[in-house]
Amino acid sequence: MSQKIKEKPNSLQDYLRLSYPVTLYPEPEGGYVAMIKDLPGCMTQGETPDEVMANIEEARQLWIETAFEFGDEIPLPSDILTIAE
Repeated sequence: MSQKIKEKPNSLQDYLRLSYPVTLYPEPEGGYVAMIKDLPGCMTQGETPDEVMANIEEARQLWIETAFEFGDEIPLPSDILTIAE
């Protein structure tokens, strides 16, 4: 399901409220890797699905906070539909 927004977020809190699609990969030797393709380099690993999902949520928040602090562009989630006025 797509999220709908009228304009690009302005505040850090607005960005942190966005939901980004997560891709989960099982590792052949055990454990999992999770990544958010919309946020370049945002990835983590964990031993269980619950652990890796908690880790990717923390990684997502840190990625967004760091990008916002340095004024870097923060991509919107790929499933967002922007409504033109």
